[in-house]
Amino acid sequence: MPVNTIMYSSIEQRVAQALNARPRELMVLAWSFVYFFALLCSYYTIRPLRDEMGIAGGVDQLHWLFTGTFIVMLLAIPVFGWLTKHFRRSQFLPAIYLFFIVNLLLFFSLFQSSADPVLAARAFFIWTSVYNLFVVSVFWSFMADVFNDDQAKRLFGVIAAGGTTGAIMGPMLAGSFVLWLGTHSLLLISAALLATTLVCIRKISNWSSFNKALPREEIYHPELVQDVALGGSVWGGLKRVLSSCYLMGIAALMLLFTTLSTFLYFQQAQIISDSFSDPAHRTAVFAGMDLAVNGLTLILQLLVTGRLVRRYGLPWILALVPVLLCVGFLALSLMPVLGVIVVVQVLRRAGNYAITRPGREMLYVVLDRESKYKAKNVNDTVVYRGGDALSAWIYAGLRGFGLSLSQIALIAVPLAAIWAGLAYALGRQQEKLSSEQQKSTD
Repeated sequence: MPVNTIMYSSIEQRVAQALNARPRELMVLAWSFVYFFALLCSYYTIRPLRDEMGIAGGVDQLHWLFTGTFIVMLLAIPVFGWLTKHFRRSQFLPAIYLFFIVNLLLFFSLFQSSADPVLAARAFFIWTSVYNLFVVSVFWSFMADVFNDDQAKRLFGVIAAGGTTGAIMGPMLAGSFVLWLGTHSLLLISAALLATTLVCIRKISNWSSFNKALPREEIYHPELVQDVALGGSVWGGLKRVLSSCYLMGIAALMLLFTTLSTFLYFQQAQIISDSFSDPAHRTAVFAGMDLAVNGLTLILQLLVTGRLVRRYGLPWILALVPVLLCVGFLALSLMPVLGVIVVVQVLRRAGNYAITRPGREMLYVVLDRESKYKAKNVNDTVVYRGGDALSAWIYAGLRGFGLSLSQIALIAVPLAAIWAGLAYALGRQQEKLSSEQQKSTD
C-alpha cells in the first residue's frame, strides 16, 4: 500500500487530535516520549546519591565542586566536537550514551572497592553534574534534527512531558530500591534505564529515514535523511556561537535564565529558612512544591504547550515566563514572605519545564545541523554552568553589600524585563528564518 494512503483507526485519530499530532506522527512521538522518560528517570534515580556524595565530599568544598564541573564542561566541548566531526549521527549518539553507561558501571565498581571514599564522592558529584546537562542537551539536539518547525511547535510539549514523568518516577524508584538493594544499586538501575535510550535512538532514526518514501510536500527535513558526519572544527560550536548574533542571543537568554533562577533559589532558601526552624517542616515544604510543580508541568506539557505555541506564536510563548517573573519579583519586593515565594517558584518552574524549555529548543530547529549539535551543546552546558557560578557570586556580593531580599528582588525586575524582550526578539527571528526556509523549498 502506498505510504500516502495508509489508513488510521478512529482511536489513533482521536489520540492524535488530543495530543495535537498527526496520526502518522504517533509512533515517533511515543518513542521520543519514552526516550526522554528513560533519560530523566535514569538521572533522577541517582540524583539523591549525587546529593549525598556532595555532602560526603565536604560541604565546605562545594564551591570547588562547582568550579570543577565548569572546567570539565569546557574540556568536553572539543571532545564532542571531534565526535560529531568524524562520525555519523547514528554512530556518535549511541556512543555517547554507551560512554555514560560504562561510567555508571565503573562508579559502581569504584564504590564497591576500598578506594578513597572522599575522592570518589567528589568525582561522582562532578561527573553527575556534567552527565545531566550533557545527555539532555544531546537529546534536544536530536529532536531539533528530526522534527521540522511545525512539528516542533506541536509536539515538543508532549515530548517534554516524557521527561517530567521520568523525573517523577526516578525518585520513586530510588526510594523503593535503596533500602532493599543498597545505595550503590541505584547506579545499576540508572545504567539499565539509560540503555533503553539506545533502542529509542534506533527507532527514531529509522522513522527519520522513512521520510524519504513520503511525497515531496510531506518530507519534513529532506537534508537530514542523509546520515553523514557533521564535519567542521572540534571547536566549531564555540566559533558558531561567537560569530552568530542569533546564537549569541540564545546564550544571553540562557545567562538571564540562570541568573534569575539562582536569585529566586537563594531567596527561597532564605525565606523558608526564616519561616521554619525544623528541618522536617522545610523538607515538607520542598516536597509539596515539587509535587505541585510536577503535576502542573505534566498537565501543561500534554494539553496546553503545543496549542499555546500554535495560537499565539513562539515570540509570545518565549516571553511569557519572564513577564510573569517581572510580576513575581515585584511581589517579592513588596512582600518577601513564604506564600509569595512558593507561588512564584511553582509557577516559574512549571512554566520553565512546560513552556520555556520546549520553546527554547524550538529556536534551534531552523538552524543547520552543526549548530543544532555543537553550538547548542556550548550554550546548554558551558554557558549554563558558567551562568550558575557567576550569578551565585553576584547574589553573594549583593548580600555582602547589605542589600535586603526586597531590594534584590527589585533589581531582578528589570532583568526579567530584558529577558522577556530578548526572548520575544529571538522568537520573531526564529519565525523569520522558518519562513525563509519554507519559501526556499517551495
